[in-house]
Amino acid sequence: MHVYEQIFEASNLLDLKHAGLRALGSLRMEKGYHDYGHDMDNTDAIFEVGLGFTCDFTKASGFIGKEAVLNQMQIAEADGGQMKRLAQVLVNDAEPLLQHGEVLWRNGKPISEIRSASYAHSLGGAIGLCMLQSDCEPIAKSYVSGGDWTIEIGNKMFPCTVSLRPLYNPKNEKIKV
Repeated sequence: MHVYEQIFEASNLLDLKHAGLRALGSLRMEKGYHDYGHDMDNTDAIFEVGLGFTCDFTKASGFIGKEAVLNQMQIAEADGGQMKRLAQVLVNDAEPLLQHGEVLWRNGKPISEIRSASYAHSLGGAIGLCMLQSDCEPIAKSYVSGGDWTIEIGNKMFPCTVSLRPLYNPKNEKIKV
């Protein structure tokens, strides 16, 4: 606390401001914005993390990794869709908090771990991002809606909502105002 107070006193001279990094973290989680190294890394395919829209397949010069992305697309088409997808999880009970590493269950079976988490003040509960993975059916809306989802927090199970789209402002209507 002493160090903080000393910095805060000097902040007037240096024009320093509070940044609110925890608030930024909470807001990014509500919108489902990804953080490289936490929510995704170099082992995840671009379509699995929902960033396929960033690829310009019509660009004359192509892009680094284009062939690998096209190969991933072919595999997904052969499987009937993506077998792995980044998803958002909201704990239905407002009381428990998520940190990361909590286990997500579908129909009584463990399926994933929370990669990153925060409290979603706009949604009224703990929220996290995780990578859903299936061996038998593509991860699509029907896979999500057809599941009974729970999350294990501190050895207790809590019902939760799983979504492939951001649970807060999924159509970006509030951003475009």
